[in-house]
Amino acid sequence: MIVTVTTTTPHRRAGLSRWLLPIPTGRRPRRFAQLFAGLSLYGVGMAMQVRGALGLDPWNVLHEGLAKRTGLTFGTILVIVGVLVIALWLPLRQRPGLGTLANALWVGVMADLTLAVLPESRLLAVRIPELAIGIVGVGFAGALYIGAGFGPGPRDGLMTGLHARGFGSLRLMRTCVEVTVLVAGWLLGGGVGLGTVLFALSIGPLVQWFLPMVAVDRPPRGATAYAEGD
Repeated sequence: MIVTVTTTTPHRRAGLSRWLLPIPTGRRPRRFAQLFAGLSLYGVGMAMQVRGALGLDPWNVLHEGLAKRTGLTFGTILVIVGVLVIALWLPLRQRPGLGTLANALWVGVMADLTLAVLPESRLLAVRIPELAIGIVGVGFAGALYIGAGFGPGPRDGLMTGLHARGFGSLRLMRTCVEVTVLVAGWLLGGGVGLGTVLFALSIGPLVQWFLPMVAVDRPPRGATAYAEGD
């Protein structure tokens, strides 16, 4: 009886762990709620930046450019690109987590739902607050998502995977990837502007500021909690 129990379950877990990072055990209800709250808010924040029409972050410049060229919705492009980027993890020997897969599939859905109910406006008095709220919202959403501990997002995992395989430092890989997608998106017609610069300057500090407040596994008091790029 003991042998039967110990030879079936571990094999299943081992098979799953070969391609998916293990799910954190502590405080699972909160983790799941925080994960999907963060991903939902991420999609809303992205959509608000799109409606602001004052410039997007590099990846969303690419997403918007592809949407314009293909006729597909912004959210559909988000999902397609997310899945393709995860596929690039395979030669880099990166393992996605549950949060990675949820990120690729759910953020685009929320972005499209928000764009469907949020009207376009030409008034700067409307567009500037949309941009500001969108950037802050994405910063808070990123902290919620990272703090849940379900694995990196598809695009972040690509950068860390390139770094882990010896292509260069994490900062260099992040710069190279984001400059590449920014230029490609701009050539495709994606929106580059003031919002692009504001996002680049503020998103790191915003996530770093929010993260200690929402992380499920908080570090000891006085410890350095989250290094850049974690």
